Amino acid sequence: MNAAAHAVTIVMIEDDEGHARLIEKNLQRAGVYNEVRHFTDGTSALEYLIGKNRPEHRPTLVLLDLNLPDMSGFDILVKLKADPQLRPAPVIVLTTTDDEREVRRCYELGCNVYITKPVNYDTFAQAVRQLGLFLAVIQVPPPP
Repeated sequence: MNAAAHAVTIVMIEDDEGHARLIEKNLQRAGVYNEVRHFTDGTSALEYLIGKNRPEHRPTLVLLDLNLPDMSGFDILVKLKADPQLRPAPVIVLTTTDDEREVRRCYELGCNVYITKPVNYDTFAQAVRQLGLFLAVIQVPPPP
């Protein structure tokens, strides 16, 4: 990411530890060294993002899995987009589900990008590296 974007925190909400490690490793391989805050459930992620001890006004990008143990990724997306400070934050849904109704619903709720995780390890690693190249060039707006 460019110099101004280095302060962007990537919040990864992913319950599969293997997927989380793969995502972090391949983002770094693509040259993305931003802070990654990893949460394995929606409750702790939302407490961090919109709870009373939320981080100071800092640009955030969210990588969101839809299938979490405690709540739906759709519910998290609704809460993020309802929060005035987080509404401008890009949300990238990164999930195994490729059902077109779920894809449409995510975009209707405000996600910016929807990526289906490939089942094959090498293909998944390559997809995350490509995502890292994308993240290296996008601009993330600061919170209002």
